[in-house]
Amino acid sequence: MPEPAEQNRPKGILLDLLESMRPQQWIKNLLLLAPLLFAKGLGDSTRVLEALLAFLIFCALSSGVYLLNDVLDFEKDRKHPVKSRRPIASGRLKVGTAVVILVFLLLGSLTAGFALTPYFGAAGLAYVLLNLGYSFWLKEMVILDVMIIAFGFVLRALAGALAIQVEISPWLILCTIMLSLFLAFCKRRRELELLADGARDHRPALREYSVLFLDQMISITTASTVVCYSFYTISPEVEQKLGTHHLFVTIPFVLYGIFRYLYLVHQRGQGGNPASSLLTDRPLLACVALWALVVAGILYFDTFR
Repeated sequence: MPEPAEQNRPKGILLDLLESMRPQQWIKNLLLLAPLLFAKGLGDSTRVLEALLAFLIFCALSSGVYLLNDVLDFEKDRKHPVKSRRPIASGRLKVGTAVVILVFLLLGSLTAGFALTPYFGAAGLAYVLLNLGYSFWLKEMVILDVMIIAFGFVLRALAGALAIQVEISPWLILCTIMLSLFLAFCKRRRELELLADGARDHRPALREYSVLFLDQMISITTASTVVCYSFYTISPEVEQKLGTHHLFVTIPFVLYGIFRYLYLVHQRGQGGNPASSLLTDRPLLACVALWALVVAGILYFDTFR
């Protein structure tokens, strides 16, 4: 008779594979739904379906990219105090199995993306190429490595607009850039603290960073994010396009969300995983949910009143 561990191994492989696909990171892909919200498309069933399909496609695409990164970095991850527990780095999931699944995910999602709309498919392809460039070269270039991470969020927002074929506001792109830079610098800061003296061995680019420098960058991007969003809400162009001048009342939610995240970074030792922080910190999660509800209420109330 086979041992119980052997009987449960197929189930274990599936769980390890799911863990490597990072489903908790899919929350980042909700950014694809932002153009639908701001285009007042929630009442259009066709656009809602297109946006949801785009979200699912990017979830598969990003999971393929995460698997690819784990395969490429598994030797370095073995020396990391946290990443060494990942299925591929720990040896629980074979590299060959991961390669087969990542190829299936990338090819399948790109094919579905081009079938949805050619421009959306092109955005998905650009996302993959950007991550390939990051994995092989760009992640070792100080400051540019953080900007590449931020551009990945911008591509998500653009992809969401391309999926439902609406124009995206330059203000929304600018706000996305500033917020994603803020999160990326916080992530680098946490990495530097977590790895301590071993940071330079794990990633050469980290030798060019210091906590003081990153704190300065975080301060700059914090202020820039708040200013950009504030100007976005009171911009005459945006007021005319959205048909409301009440969007400014959502500024306190943005302020609290950023301040709460800074609190988690500096007082709770978090910030290395923005998605995890959002999902596990109830005040932050409530803030984001309330912001989305208030924005939707303002946009649709002003439209149908």
